[in-house]
Amino acid sequence: MKPQDIKDLRELIEFLKQYQVAEFDLDRGDIKIRLKFAQAAAPGASVADLARLAAAATVAAPVAASPAAQATAVPPAPAVDPDAGLHIVKSPIVGTYYGSPSPGAPPFVSPGDRVEKGQVICIVEAMKLMNEIEADASGEVVKCFISNGQPIEFGQPLFSIRES
Repeated sequence: MKPQDIKDLRELIEFLKQYQVAEFDLDRGDIKIRLKFAQAAAPGASVADLARLAAAATVAAPVAASPAAQATAVPPAPAVDPDAGLHIVKSPIVGTYYGSPSPGAPPFVSPGDRVEKGQVICIVEAMKLMNEIEADASGEVVKCFISNGQPIEFGQPLFSIRES
């Protein structure tokens, strides 16, 4: 392998680790690469650890709260998910994301833009083919999850749309 190939392989490994990809296969003619990362296992509790936890639980007696504290205690409000109810447009293929038709051109869509079902919202390059990705719902673009030129996976979220 050439030094540049080794450098590229190291960058690929770092990228896969950063996005927690478990397995990766590449087959290009005379080059075949298969990477599989071991998943970190949670350390198991020993019998001695369980015995200490059980002993600590039986020794600690529950403390009764004063009536004033019980009256003023307010249950925590449930967390509100800002993305709840949004439609997520996912990548139908693996490739490289491009948000505009050519370098320097304005993007197909930006957050705040209104899109119609079937409207081209980005391009995904796969094997030197430019695939136009269309919106599968009508509404307002809320967020773009991907940066221009970034590699993407099948099913990876691209945009969130507030349907209308």
